[in-house]
Amino acid sequence: MKVAIIGAGASGLMLAGLLKKQGHDVFVYEKNDRAGKKLAITGKGRCNITNLCDVEDFLKNVVRGEKFLKSALYSFDSQDCVDFFENLGLKTKVERGQRVFPESDKASDVVKILENKHCKDVKFSFSDEVLKIDKNGENKFVVFSRKGENIFDRVVIATGGVSYKGTGSTGDGFRFAKSFGHRVVETRPALCPILIEDKFVSALQGVSLKNVSLNVFVGKKKMSFFGEMLFTDKGISGPIVLTASSYINRFPKSDVRLSLDFKPALSDAQLDARLLRDFENNKNKELKSIMRGLLPKTVAEMFPKICGLDDNKKIHDITKKEREALLFALKNFKLTYGGLYDINAGIITSGGVDISQVDPKTFESKLVDGLYFTGEVLDLDALTGGFNLQIAWSSAFCLAKNFNL
Repeated sequence: MKVAIIGAGASGLMLAGLLKKQGHDVFVYEKNDRAGKKLAITGKGRCNITNLCDVEDFLKNVVRGEKFLKSALYSFDSQDCVDFFENLGLKTKVERGQRVFPESDKASDVVKILENKHCKDVKFSFSDEVLKIDKNGENKFVVFSRKGENIFDRVVIATGGVSYKGTGSTGDGFRFAKSFGHRVVETRPALCPILIEDKFVSALQGVSLKNVSLNVFVGKKKMSFFGEMLFTDKGISGPIVLTASSYINRFPKSDVRLSLDFKPALSDAQLDARLLRDFENNKNKELKSIMRGLLPKTVAEMFPKICGLDDNKKIHDITKKEREALLFALKNFKLTYGGLYDINAGIITSGGVDISQVDPKTFESKLVDGLYFTGEVLDLDALTGGFNLQIAWSSAFCLAKNFNL
């Protein structure tokens, strides 16, 4: 079988080697001058290969496509992934949160072993952008690229999404899918920073917060994300913010409200008791000095003013109403949601080829025989921690496993 794979990213490389081992004639088109350009920068250049949890826990970290992915993940789970790379000669290690990395901490090692060992004898055409894909009267696919045209029995679209455009992710796969009648769910940034419209944000740039809760309200629904975050020049970022972004990226800006709980470990009553104790022991000090014991310095200095209070006011002059205002703000600090950063800031793309039009077992189009989709080009996304790369590996493996059916 003569097979064209469009894209030499994580899923495309995994698939190319598997199909070659099955005896197929595999030809990989890559618009960049080398394979795995985006893969080489994942995990800040370290490549978080997968997350070593069981499938049920894995699925809890899938934001969209949980049901669709079950077959693929049970066919090739995270332990299978670790074994796969170890058998290729890539030593791995497990870090906090069950995240798996190459022992060398080099994403380039993952790319090299996939391209040079796993994909040995696979034909690659680099710096070769695919312009159009047609199907002729003989039920064959004609792929038109910068370097000419070729005929194939089957075609796999593995072009990724539209995040990190500099790596070649410019949405080509969506264009090909539409040309064959597929619906493409509107693309949005996922795992990206959030814009905040409040003016004080720029002054807090670089300030990091630990053990806080970001509360997200969409209509009557509330979601809380606990952990670390930081302020940027125009918004917020960090682990809990990236997670929140993937859950709110399909809602209108006007539907989303945000607030911060600086002290989620304390109930309102417990925090009020602490404030009373601090006030009692520091009656002659200024309010701003007390706030430094509760918040990072830069936040503490601004906090009273944001709450409408005089930061130079002596503690013994603070009224009960003012103390209650401080308490409320510490537990419900309003942040005015301004939307998400540009899609190019997203670690991954949310949206893509409608999975209802793709077979979850074979990854073949339900509309066009012999046309397949794998990886980020599909409307699938998960949280950080190696889950999205595992989706790329698993979708490719499941496709290959059922390719000859």
